[in-house]
Amino acid sequence: MQQEENLKEHVKRELPKWLRADPAFRRAVLDITRDEFADKGQTEGRIEAMLAELARNREEQARKWDEQREEDRRKWDEQREEDRRKWQAQEALWAESRQKWDAQQQKWDEQQRKWEEQQRKWDEQQRKSEEETRAWREHEKAVWAEFDRLHEENRERDKRVERSIGALGARWGLQSERAFRDALAGILEKSFGVEVLNVNEYDDEGLVFGRPDQVELDVIIKNGLLIICELKSSIDKAGMYSFERKARFYEKRHGRTASRLIVISPMIDARAQKVAEKLGIETFGDSLDVETL
Repeated sequence: MQQEENLKEHVKRELPKWLRADPAFRRAVLDITRDEFADKGQTEGRIEAMLAELARNREEQARKWDEQREEDRRKWDEQREEDRRKWQAQEALWAESRQKWDAQQQKWDEQQRKWEEQQRKWDEQQRKSEEETRAWREHEKAVWAEFDRLHEENRERDKRVERSIGALGARWGLQSERAFRDALAGILEKSFGVEVLNVNEYDDEGLVFGRPDQVELDVIIKNGLLIICELKSSIDKAGMYSFERKARFYEKRHGRTASRLIVISPMIDARAQKVAEKLGIETFGDSLDVETL
């Protein structure tokens, strides 16, 4: 056994010399070991096949990237056209409202002229009887009540149009998002006698945005109930999810559960609406649409 091991060690040391010195011996060794190794042609064929496969994969990936860029460009063009169409529709709505307002103003001017004429006649006939005076005053009271009612209706309609245009303005940078939010909050406070509190707290755990940052949201506390609101000119799918995370952050931080989650925005993306329904978030197009708190 020891002799066999010594022989193996001797062969290991001397084999490289024999292979270099004796071509016949080298060929004999190669014939014995040929089945254990791929020849040069096979190796080159495999390398060429791998390079061809890599080239095909690269071409396929480039094709997918081109398709994705084209799809993204198409979606952007569609969104830009949709925004332009909505803006034009809003401009048409404003023009129509202005036209109606001008027509109403003409009617009011005409009515004012008639009232002034009637007043002169009333001064001339005042001496006739106290009964006629009381009748005229009742008539005048009814006319002014109708005037106030129409005037208030027009004011509310114009305010709604102005808020819709303000939402577009905030989206395109024509006015600040803060001013739009304050307008919506003011309507809630006036309509329901509540205070809309703007809360700005630091999320040191990164629960909302994935890293520590300031979290801003609006809350209403009424009769011991907590209502968390989002007042924005527009909101998309990602914004709806972000609002839900902000609400959960506030609940966890203060150890309270909100009785309602409310989003008020004249521009709620269709996908954001589906997210709101899934998460139990109430949505309204305007503060005036909120019936109860």
